[in-house]
Amino acid sequence: MDHATAVSNAKEIADRILAPAARQNDKEGRFSSEAIAALGPAGLLGLMLPAEVGGAALGPRTLASVITTFAEADASAAMVYLMHVCATATIAAARQGATVAPTLRDISAGRHLTTLAFSEAGSRSHFWAPVSRAERNAANVHLTAKKSFVTSAGHAQSYVVSALSPEGKTATDSTLYLVASDTPGLSVAGPWDGLGMRANASAPMILEDCEIAPGLQLTDDGAGFKAMLEVVLPLFNLGTSAVALGLCRAAVAGTASHLNSARFDHLGQTLGESLQTLRAQLATMQIDTDGLAARIDDLVDHLERPRDTTMLRVLESKAAAGEVAIAVTSTAMRVCGGAAFSKHLAIERLFRDAHAGAVMAPTGDVLRDFIGKAILGIPLF
Repeated sequence: MDHATAVSNAKEIADRILAPAARQNDKEGRFSSEAIAALGPAGLLGLMLPAEVGGAALGPRTLASVITTFAEADASAAMVYLMHVCATATIAAARQGATVAPTLRDISAGRHLTTLAFSEAGSRSHFWAPVSRAERNAANVHLTAKKSFVTSAGHAQSYVVSALSPEGKTATDSTLYLVASDTPGLSVAGPWDGLGMRANASAPMILEDCEIAPGLQLTDDGAGFKAMLEVVLPLFNLGTSAVALGLCRAAVAGTASHLNSARFDHLGQTLGESLQTLRAQLATMQIDTDGLAARIDDLVDHLERPRDTTMLRVLESKAAAGEVAIAVTSTAMRVCGGAAFSKHLAIERLFRDAHAGAVMAPTGDVLRDFIGKAILGIPLF
């Protein structure tokens, strides 16, 4: 499968499955099992996995295009897919001796959805600093933790879980583990009822003395933090930026459609024909959307050809994308007026989803702090 085929497959799923169900899934807070079932046959679950385990071996450029395509139809489904890709990359980068090849082959074959379980209430948006601690008992590790906002909670076949290492001394001395969904002691702790991204099942989960075999320890003791920064963060920030771009493109398209269809009957004109102010605001939305697309292209180039400024671009991308998505969807709400606020249009869902994306860890405020430290030469952690 090449780039064009992957994007074409994503567009087919978005048009056939995601878009028609997005409104109702959002209303009900319903996870789209139908979307996940379609990703496997389309070859998208193993998008970035190497060919030796059956993957498509495609890169960040394709990932950004696929996620943007999904997000234009349903940002919740796009986030589910992004978290799967981030977890899959972490599994694929597992330490020598980890027994993850069967899982990677199942992912490539479309039989396995995975996700990340990093965040904890005790460390909040500092996702890299778990407060739970693993305990080593003979050869195996035992995990007890309360994880918050686990996307695809109860629907994934596995979870990449972080915990402080048994002998860890600081908040960054973490280790990552692969926890199967049928592991005794693993459970969903409650429902997900968010303001935005309502259909991605980002519920809390509990691990109660979950026993993990040595082959399912993904990183060396204390090396989880390094994997979070070098494997997860670049893909996650790229993906959340792509989600924001999809939301912006959907908002521009929805706003333009409204301005072309809603009419002042007494004037015999559409809103777009009649009001220059609305046209100007639509133009600003398009300018901001195209600017975000250019920023994502720049980040992709940095990920494809790493250089000294790559991590700065990674940090900047999500921070900027969150603000652009909020600005564009907020303008769409104003331009579309009562039709948007009365939920006759999809604009208000895009508006809520944009705000949800902006507060996902690492939040915009945290990223700006990191960027400022980087500029000043201050260590980030």
